[in-house]
Amino acid sequence: MNDRSTTTPLNRNPVPGPSDHEGLPIKMLNDRILVCSDTEDGERRSTGGILIPATAQVGKRLAWAQVVAAGPNVRTMEVGDQVLFNPEDRYEVEVRGHDYVILRERDVHAVAAQRLEEGSTGLYL
Repeated sequence: MNDRSTTTPLNRNPVPGPSDHEGLPIKMLNDRILVCSDTEDGERRSTGGILIPATAQVGKRLAWAQVVAAGPNVRTMEVGDQVLFNPEDRYEVEVRGHDYVILRERDVHAVAAQRLEEGSTGLYL
């Protein structure tokens, strides 16, 4: 039914998954998900175009990332979904030269995916 492999759908920006590179395949366990953040920790721009330096004090801000692998007990997310999480509550790992974040399913605040449009009554981002 659910294909929870580490490949991303073709209609999204390709994010390297842990098995896209040479080496042993990686399987996530239980309710863990492996995500790849699109943004770097550094300078960023506001929607108005103002450059915000990396040293600027920012309040609690949640971050979006793309799921690249999911454990067998993950029920609400699939590979390729965008998830919203607290960047302070995370475990970082480097796999074959790429930085990833490991999260538990319960640590994710929201999921954004094209497949959720079918019968969903949520907000549209």
